[in-house]
Amino acid sequence: MTPTFIKSNAAAQLTMAVEVMDEQGTLQTRQIACERPLTVYLNWKEIVTLMTLGARPEALVLGYLKNQGFIEDIAAIESVIVDWESEAAAVVSSQQAADLDKSLEKKTVTSGCGQGTMYGSVMKKLEGVVLAAPELKQSTLYALLKALSAHNETYKMAGAVHGCAICRGSEILSFVEDVGRHNAVDTLAGELWMRGEAGHDKIFYTTGRLTSEMVIKVAQMGIPVLLSRSGVTQMGLDLARQLGITMIARAKGRHFEVFSGHDHMVLDEKPPVLAPSPAGRGMRDAGCGIKP
Repeated sequence: MTPTFIKSNAAAQLTMAVEVMDEQGTLQTRQIACERPLTVYLNWKEIVTLMTLGARPEALVLGYLKNQGFIEDIAAIESVIVDWESEAAAVVSSQQAADLDKSLEKKTVTSGCGQGTMYGSVMKKLEGVVLAAPELKQSTLYALLKALSAHNETYKMAGAVHGCAICRGSEILSFVEDVGRHNAVDTLAGELWMRGEAGHDKIFYTTGRLTSEMVIKVAQMGIPVLLSRSGVTQMGLDLARQLGITMIARAKGRHFEVFSGHDHMVLDEKPPVLAPSPAGRGMRDAGCGIKP
């Protein structure tokens, strides 16, 4: 049920049809992903402008404010109003970060699509945090990857977006797409926060690369397993090891690579090992055609 402090129902159009010309000069209709700015105000103070698809903007805004450390208690939220005509989201709260102006000065622009930001105070709050990663069976991972292949509706129609999901075992609890992966993870964080759910038994999936920003956001949700079909960065891996997060990347079909948390994986469904290709370029997994 939507919390009473949500005063808007502002889902936006996700794709639009445009006319394109191909290499033969033929005109065709194609769908493209929509993108729009949303300026976030907290107690009438401008915080940030997010470039977003706009699928679930209220959750996105709340997840962003929580992940950046501006609000810690969901009970402090008095109202959230999104207005696409003014491209603004107004959040009224009885609680906010002390010294807000100084917090806004101490930010790092990350490598995330759409220029996500992480604040120095967030890093400090994660000092000493070590998540208890659960055991994960290979068969469960394969079942989850198969279930995830049925999603990505906007991507399949128009491309140009990232998808993220919160899962439990092979079950997908919530899936969202946005123009930046940091927006998608903030949206899911906002939903988890509003529902008052813990993350200890969850898996977080993203189509994007696993940077330090992604690891930090997942750790803030208390989710101990991070899964991606893309690659990792050095800082992302260092943080995953420090925080006790099982990091699994390049996961597609029956191929995956565990970068941290090897001891938590149960390899109960190993695919057959194929012979080297004639070109001598290594092994190839028949399930997805990706070289390990």
